[in-house]
Amino acid sequence: MTTSDSSRPTEDQVLAAQADAVDRGLNITVEGDTQHTVQTLSQTYPTTVADLWEACTDPVRLERWFAPVSGDLELGGRYQIEGNASGTIETCEPPESYSLTWEFAEGISHVAVRIAEADDGARLTLEHSHTGEANADFWVQFGPGATGVGWDISLLGLANHLVAGTGRPADENEWVTSVQAQEFVRASSTRWGEASAAAGTPVDQARAAAERTTGFYLGQSPTE
Repeated sequence: MTTSDSSRPTEDQVLAAQADAVDRGLNITVEGDTQHTVQTLSQTYPTTVADLWEACTDPVRLERWFAPVSGDLELGGRYQIEGNASGTIETCEPPESYSLTWEFAEGISHVAVRIAEADDGARLTLEHSHTGEANADFWVQFGPGATGVGWDISLLGLANHLVAGTGRPADENEWVTSVQAQEFVRASSTRWGEASAAAGTPVDQARAAAERTTGFYLGQSPTE
């Protein structure tokens, strides 16, 4: 499934639609002093299952929309995302799914990716699960948006790659200063706050965490 350059949506058009194009979910389970969270993002792209699988596994294509990824990219292999997480590929069932450990900042969580045929293309579902201390300071401060907004930005890069024919910004720090990008970050953070409230977090706490997350990503205080 291909789209000619003349008929492709622009990056601005993709960005304007992206916040609403993603389905987000959050499940929080607390047992004693332990909290288990599962964040889910899902989006349908106008392409085939085979093409979406390649976009999510081929290091050449990953660099275009996500980040440079190196390592032994096969079952049991170790991977490294430049300037970000590393880990081990735990399962791999082409072209339907893979899962891996997500090792970052001395913590280990898990990411699972599933790809399935959809009525109007192929659908990507990403789950990021983490087990840690219940009501940890970082979670109370930022909530699910701390990782959720980052994944939303990544899926925006994938949408640009598959829909607009471009990819991730050359300089994300510069990109996030644009009015459109800031609106997107705010929309993403707000939606993760809503997901947190729906999962049982007190509404005021969820909203405050979303505001702090927005401020973190935009490099400003939440009141700005």
